[in-house]
Amino acid sequence: MSQADLRGKFIWHELMTPDIQSAADFYARVLPWSSESSTVPGYTLCVSGRWGVAGLMRQPDAAREQSTPPSWLVYVGAPDVDATAEAAQRLGGKLLKAPTDIPGIGRFAVLSDPQGAAFAVFAPAMPTPDGAQAEPAGHFSWHELATIDPQGALAFYAQLFGWTGGPVHEMGAGGRYQIIEHAGVPIGGMYVMQDPSKPPHWLSYVQVKSLDEAIAAVRAYDGRVVHEPHVVPGGDRVAHIMDPQGGVLALHERSRATPGAGTTPPPARTRRAARPRKSPATAAPAKKSAGAAPPARKAPARKAPAKKAAPGAGTPRTKARAKRGTARTSAPSAARRSATRKAAAKRRPAHKQHAAKPAAAHKTAAHRRPGGKRPAGKAKAAGRHGRARARRR
Repeated sequence: MSQADLRGKFIWHELMTPDIQSAADFYARVLPWSSESSTVPGYTLCVSGRWGVAGLMRQPDAAREQSTPPSWLVYVGAPDVDATAEAAQRLGGKLLKAPTDIPGIGRFAVLSDPQGAAFAVFAPAMPTPDGAQAEPAGHFSWHELATIDPQGALAFYAQLFGWTGGPVHEMGAGGRYQIIEHAGVPIGGMYVMQDPSKPPHWLSYVQVKSLDEAIAAVRAYDGRVVHEPHVVPGGDRVAHIMDPQGGVLALHERSRATPGAGTTPPPARTRRAARPRKSPATAAPAKKSAGAAPPARKAPARKAPAKKAAPGAGTPRTKARAKRGTARTSAPSAARRSATRKAAAKRRPAHKQHAAKPAAAHKTAAHRRPGGKRPAGKAKAAGRHGRARARRR
């Protein structure tokens, strides 16, 4: 980041706390942070991935004696710290700590705006990264000013850093929420504070992957949830927490349905959304264009060969046919045979009927007469019986 692009950007965050080690352990459990020592004596760095994101510093004895609670301080980039400090005083701000050099680090000054919110301006000795990280979790994503005069505060920061007012969200009883933009990109917001017992202040948000997991860690390690998780316009979820020493910080989880949407600026790398597929029920019919070729016909599906039905199975018609065939092949009764013969006899010609009757009658009579001629088989049988009787006599 060049010195020209530095103006008006939030580039550092610092916690003044009475117990540095305890605060470092707490935030390492809640956030994807680790702590390490710095070149400045008594100063601990909070690191997310490869980047330093914040610092922990021991609270001055005077502040502890006055029961001043631990607080986070935001640092805004300023190419010329001395000129910015002078401009802030001309615009109604106050100088809390005169411009000071940190050997090998940079130059800074601590100020307050006309309404009383404290902030610092900083010019690093070396160019700083632009903040576009591959993994945004663990980095500061939003900054919020609670003040007694949002319009007056916006006019002050606009002249000092070039900020502009973005959209305004109505919060009902909470008043209006004014979005702050830097070079057309939303970086924070401001609103009228509802608790007059607290002084105006800045609140910083750290992005997390899972807000629910972070909140569970806060409760498990002696922290406190000041404002429970809730959804903000755009679908993102936020919550306010307090560390065991009393420092207040906000947590921010982006909406998974619309990454980068909401009140916060989109991440540096966004994934291309997949095109929704139309279902057959909702898809609109395609319009025919002039000269377009007709759609190709689909080849008819080949039918599989019919399987032979099991015996006795089939359609009702097939069953009826099988029943009729069985009836035809079954043996007719004696009455049916007699009726069939009589019908056949009636259909014969007259000369055949008369010729047949005497023969039948003659045959019947010959069988019945005692002296009538018998068939050859029966005569032989009678002869054998007669000879047998003669022998016995």
